[in-house]
Amino acid sequence: MAPPARPNKLILKSRSAAETQKLGGLLAPLLVPGDVLVMSGDLGAGKTTFVQGLARGLGIVERVTSPTFVLMKEYQGGRFPLMHLDVYRLGKVQEVIDLGIDEYLDPSYVVVVEWGDRVEPLLPQENLAIELVHEGADVRSITITGRGTPWAGRMESIKKLVEGLTAESRAKEPNFGDTFQPSNPTEGGRNN
Repeated sequence: MAPPARPNKLILKSRSAAETQKLGGLLAPLLVPGDVLVMSGDLGAGKTTFVQGLARGLGIVERVTSPTFVLMKEYQGGRFPLMHLDVYRLGKVQEVIDLGIDEYLDPSYVVVVEWGDRVEPLLPQENLAIELVHEGADVRSITITGRGTPWAGRMESIKKLVEGLTAESRAKEPNFGDTFQPSNPTEGGRNN
């Protein structure tokens, strides 16, 4: 009998930009060069805010801003370099191909692609998908899905780190993370 499949999806709630940034920072220690994060979700839901926390967690001190109008920003000086792409303004997959996205998927970088769901066929199948959705005022639903073998073991680590962050932060702020906790993980293969 095979062991049960590990959860490959976590659904979290964030009630502020600070919580969203903390989640991004929380993932940084688990990342290695060659990792690709595919960000999707509602406009203005906090994708760049998440990347700001991730960059800070990697040790990048440069201010991280949305690359919507420049399409790509590169950040050095951290534990690993970060490539931050935003394909929102590109209307067709062919435009992304013409941009040379394969050149930006440098295996020595951690790569984050905002609106990556729009160009998913061009991205590695093994990736970490992060979807941010508005749920009212400041509340966001954040779904993290590990796709492929490299993420199978790391999803359990992500869950433990989120639980630790929530407990640690509640000690300082009793109401912190009331909605910022894993719920309803699914098991098995690739989910979106």
